[in-house]
Amino acid sequence: MSKTFRELRPSRRQFLQTSAVAGAGLAMPAVVSSSVLASSGEINIMMWSDYLPESFVNGFTEKTGIKINFTGIGSNDEIINKLKATNGEGFDIVSPTVNRNLLWADLGLLQPFDMSRVPLDKVNPAMALGETHWNFANKGCHWLPHIWGTEGIAWRTDAFTPAGEFPSYYDVWDDANAGKTMGRGHSMLLGLGLGLEARGEMDPGSMWAAYETPEKMDAVWSKLVEIAISKKPNIKLIWNDADTQKNGLLNEGVIVGQTWDGPPIALKSAGEPVMYRAPKEGAMAWVDGMALPTGAKNIDQVYAFIEAAYDAKLAGEAIQTHGYNSPVIGADAFGGEVYAKNFADAYPGDALANLNAWPAEAPWYSEKRTEYANKFMSA
Repeated sequence: MSKTFRELRPSRRQFLQTSAVAGAGLAMPAVVSSSVLASSGEINIMMWSDYLPESFVNGFTEKTGIKINFTGIGSNDEIINKLKATNGEGFDIVSPTVNRNLLWADLGLLQPFDMSRVPLDKVNPAMALGETHWNFANKGCHWLPHIWGTEGIAWRTDAFTPAGEFPSYYDVWDDANAGKTMGRGHSMLLGLGLGLEARGEMDPGSMWAAYETPEKMDAVWSKLVEIAISKKPNIKLIWNDADTQKNGLLNEGVIVGQTWDGPPIALKSAGEPVMYRAPKEGAMAWVDGMALPTGAKNIDQVYAFIEAAYDAKLAGEAIQTHGYNSPVIGADAFGGEVYAKNFADAYPGDALANLNAWPAEAPWYSEKRTEYANKFMSA
């Protein structure tokens, strides 16, 4: 396990501390300050496709008068490619994942936040990693936490039953489920590797060691992709966004898949026969954030949006729709009973202590992973 991996991994204690503080927040009403109420105009946001539900958008606009112009994305590569194409212009907020810091460090496409305008005390400090991991050239914080979640296993409860309390990443590749599974190109390969490690078919720790050097990655992923290609006929659907995951479980005959937590939990909340749970190998945890492009124009509106995003009531109500989690202290108190039950179902027992934070990705790792994923996808 690399040093960076250890630094980014949230502990069970940190999660429990956050929940305790959240409970104390029940007595305090959510307040949007006069600085937000005085704002107006519009803001251009490029963010993950399901992160801004109607409850949040309407609440934000009603309180501030600011119109949100939204561009949905399904991958971190899309964010980088769009900003490269415009040289940092066209957007006021973008939403990279925390572990992509090494990819952004030398691009010159982001500017630091004015932290005197950011209520960072409202978020879980374990997830406020911008001032350390995103402090480029010692110019300040280039990233703020927004939404966190995991990638694990979802399944149709009317068509699949895990072998034990926890499913496995390997269930997606298992011949028993052939032609009825789905995953995302690059991350399902990582899941396969973790599943093979758990089965004793790869050396323990191989997948995390692959982040350390190009040579270690080649040694691990060359073997991994060969196995994945041999099992590719078992995979029915490759997804790249939230809607594709939902459609796979509802309409495409998928009975088990490696997914984000939000889409299947949203289906579960709507009464569909769907379950999401951290697998026995450990769910892969991520924190998506907010970053300020160099070409941002609507600066006052940016800070109004951040203040609203860190409002416990607005963040908590959004949880009920998108199905992910908020780093905002007290937000879960506004998530409702359904959210609380879904969270307990997703992370029973020691699942939170067993989370695998996505390690920081060096540019070479990202490039090689894309090459291996493309080899698998085109096979």
